[in-house]
Amino acid sequence: MAARRPTPRSNNATPGSEAETLAEQFLTKKGLKLVQRNFRCRGGEIDLVMKDGSGLVFVEVRLRTNKTFASAAESIASRKQERVILAAQHYLSALSSTPPCRFDVIAMDALDVSRIEWIRDAFQA
Repeated sequence: MAARRPTPRSNNATPGSEAETLAEQFLTKKGLKLVQRNFRCRGGEIDLVMKDGSGLVFVEVRLRTNKTFASAAESIASRKQERVILAAQHYLSALSSTPPCRFDVIAMDALDVSRIEWIRDAFQA
């Protein structure tokens, strides 16, 4: 097994955008297809909108390098879930029909693809 190389860091990339890029690459290798990145509306944001078969997956990407208060997965409190759900409702309202949907979380404690935790169906609308 070949060693994984770290993703090169651009001069203006933030750790959050790097985490989103790693998450997108990870999910693409798992068979999902990117539909949109960083969908924003008043009151909410979705990091990644991915297609999984005929359904849509709204993905929240979390990077937490300091676990003093909570891990990356644990840091997605109900308020954050509500904001993601609100953004998903806005996103879906622009579509002609509503496909099956789910909310996934990609949690990382480092910018390292081998340390990604993928939580499918992490929360419900």
